[in-house]
Amino acid sequence: MSFFGKLGLRAWLLLLLLAAGGCMPVDSNQMDEEKEPHYVLGKNRVNARDFTGAIEAFQEAIEANPRSAPAHFQLACLYDSEAPDPAAAIFHYQEYLRLNPQAGNLDVIRQRIYTCKQQLAADIMPLPSAPAAQKQLESLAAKNHDQQQQIDALTEQLRVANDQLRQWNAYYATQQAAAKAAAAQNNSRPAQPTTTPTTSPLPDDMTLAPTDSPGPRTGITPLPGDQTPPARPTAHPAAARARTHAVLPGETMAGIARKAGVTLSALKAANPAVNPKKLRAGQVLNLPGQ
Repeated sequence: MSFFGKLGLRAWLLLLLLAAGGCMPVDSNQMDEEKEPHYVLGKNRVNARDFTGAIEAFQEAIEANPRSAPAHFQLACLYDSEAPDPAAAIFHYQEYLRLNPQAGNLDVIRQRIYTCKQQLAADIMPLPSAPAAQKQLESLAAKNHDQQQQIDALTEQLRVANDQLRQWNAYYATQQAAAKAAAAQNNSRPAQPTTTPTTSPLPDDMTLAPTDSPGPRTGITPLPGDQTPPARPTAHPAAARARTHAVLPGETMAGIARKAGVTLSALKAANPAVNPKKLRAGQVLNLPGQ
């Protein structure tokens, strides 16, 4: 506490002492309490500015007479100014008012109790100044804003990753479906029999050449009229394997036709039951032959 603060506090206490001595009615009990040896010793030590000794003397006076209102008042003044202890000052002020409820300095003492409570609260839990509190709030708000932006960015990255994962899962499912469809078509196609070349029997109008004629033997006599045997039929080539395409996410029928190298009309004709405007990922389309 500054010098001027102590000076003002002592002025308050002087008024309290004057009020206690001049305004409070003096009875025999009060005079007896003030003549108690410990109380008198405490007053002498206050005059000698031995405040620690004075506190001890007034406490002994209270031990000798717990209802000594003047001793409580003297201790309250000492704890309020000379040996600052707001809690002790509040206690002794309240004891003084309890023992002397008609005190003439009642309002002044209540004001001192309120001031001591404020000082006690400030000592226990100091409050930040208004500018400091405002600055701290602004700093916390800025940190909260930055953290919220980071959370939003991470949330967007997670959403994009989930979308990509769903697209890859759909693509993988379409590839699996296409592979299963192709395998099913291959298993359902009948196996083509294999033929071994055999010697065709000679027609009835063909005869072997006589073996006793000189010269090289041809083995076969030409048919009358210079006819030649008909050519053997050749096997037809196996039908071209059917082609399919599994629709990918975002594909259109026109895009599939361009990718497959066929016309859009041919692709539609190969898939009459498919609505070009309602393609879905994983749907298997038949591709026409080129």
